[in-house]
Amino acid sequence: MSVHTLKRNWQLSWENAGFKLKLIAGMTILVSIFLMLPSFFLYIENRDGTVLNDWVLAAIPAKDVSVPIMILIWGMIFLFTIRMIAKPQLFLRFLIAYVLITATRCLTIYLVPLGPPLNMIGMTDPLTDIFYGGHAISKDLFYSGHTSLLFLIYLCVEKKVDKYLAGCCTLAVGILLLVQHVHYTTDVVFAPLFSTIAFQLGKKWAECKTTTSPGEPVI
Repeated sequence: MSVHTLKRNWQLSWENAGFKLKLIAGMTILVSIFLMLPSFFLYIENRDGTVLNDWVLAAIPAKDVSVPIMILIWGMIFLFTIRMIAKPQLFLRFLIAYVLITATRCLTIYLVPLGPPLNMIGMTDPLTDIFYGGHAISKDLFYSGHTSLLFLIYLCVEKKVDKYLAGCCTLAVGILLLVQHVHYTTDVVFAPLFSTIAFQLGKKWAECKTTTSPGEPVI
């Protein structure tokens, strides 16, 4: 897609009053949540949590697989960014869904106080380290943020090959998170459910019916 077409897509979408309002609101809410995350996770880390008897983790020797996890996650983020940047409506749907995922993760983490799994191996993630305020966090468990993000990307992408890649990456990262014992099995298994709900709501709320331009973005 040419730069001219990309620019035209965003210009036409920005002239849509509904799109503009929802984009600004979504970005504002997301930034606000991000600003409070370091304090929230510090509180979570300092409270007591229940250590679950996870028979799946008990059967898997803990290994540090941080590098392949990060390669898969950032690879899919890069690919999806390329796909999304040319499609304003796709970006808006993803933004709203991601806001919902971030907010509901905070809620479920607060409501389900868990202690870190046995033999947990800490994982280094440049992005989450920023949100954690530079502190080592091990109790942000239910539900898995990495798994939910990748499954959301799987739901959002449109090309078959992209869906195949996103689906494989989601499955692989979910398994690797268990191998590293950074999440309980329930954290990973329930993540796609929350992503699906967020995606459906995001898709519904992102629909903009009020237009001020006779043209439609070229997709």
